[in-house]
Amino acid sequence: MSTVGRTLSNLRKVGIKHGRLIGQDRAGNKFFENGEELPLRTRWVEYAKHDYDAAQIEPGWHAWISYSVDQPPTQDPLMVTGTRLFEKPHPQPNYTQTRGAFKTYSTTDLSVLGGCWTLTVMQDKAQVDGVGARRRAAGIKGWTRREETL
Repeated sequence: MSTVGRTLSNLRKVGIKHGRLIGQDRAGNKFFENGEELPLRTRWVEYAKHDYDAAQIEPGWHAWISYSVDQPPTQDPLMVTGTRLFEKPHPQPNYTQTRGAFKTYSTTDLSVLGGCWTLTVMQDKAQVDGVGARRRAAGIKGWTRREETL
């Protein structure tokens, strides 16, 4: 149970989040931090656009806001230099549940297979050529006739 002072402090802060501005990324998102908040709620972002998506955060800022690193990208010497060669200049939006979503290549697509599947049991080549019948007639064991189909 919380103390009376903490309860009054929380009532004062209802709906208002205050903290220190840490930095801003290239998309215009602002990142804040307040050490007096509850653990794992001390860092947050105010998105530049109204219709925001979590994929709009740059990788360096994402690492900081998810508590993977302690220093924000404004203080990290590797991140101050700019984007790395393997990073895209602008974050790619999340296309999940849209027409632009990624779809894997399907190997069970009927157009790839050329129609519907039919499963049949193939006979031995020796039986097709008639060699199997001659071996059976000669009494050579080990050859059996398969008539089952699945």
